[in-house]
Amino acid sequence: MTPDHDGVGAEGIDWDVHYSAVEQVWSGNPNGVLVAEISDATPGTAVDVGCGEGADAIWLAHRKWDVTAFDVSAVALARAAEYVEKAGVTVQLLHGGLLDLVAPGGRLLFVHHDHSDPEPARHAGFDPADYVMPYDVDDALAELPDAWEVQACENRPRNVTTGAGAGHSVDVVLRARRTNSPT
Repeated sequence: MTPDHDGVGAEGIDWDVHYSAVEQVWSGNPNGVLVAEISDATPGTAVDVGCGEGADAIWLAHRKWDVTAFDVSAVALARAAEYVEKAGVTVQLLHGGLLDLVAPGGRLLFVHHDHSDPEPARHAGFDPADYVMPYDVDDALAELPDAWEVQACENRPRNVTTGAGAGHSVDVVLRARRTNSPT
């Protein structure tokens, strides 16, 4: 894929600026929901949309998944490429972010921090209303011409004590499976 993004996501945030502001944004550990949902799954093909610095993609690749990871930030992808190389795994890294690349039978796992009380997030410098949330994706899936089976769309407790996201105690989780191709 030819990079056709300038680091600005659909929500209007310049992710290149965000990633350039610090040496490392994320903890380097895979998301706990990913680990819980996928640990027992038979490896297949995984698409990590919004892969950031690549921790989830690396975790999947270590478990023999064929991973393609996307992000709109070239800065994040450069870091991900470095971490992928250090991990000694293979991950195809692409500049962009597409939901419609999930093939029939593919799974979608979308995890975001719950911001029922948006004030702490606003105090930290961002407005949760600017972000796509799992509930938004759940609504959007119903509008698509393809068929999606939503298997979970719920809040789950989160226990992360260090690194990025340590201040969040609840995640919003959407898990879905695409059941057919667009008509």
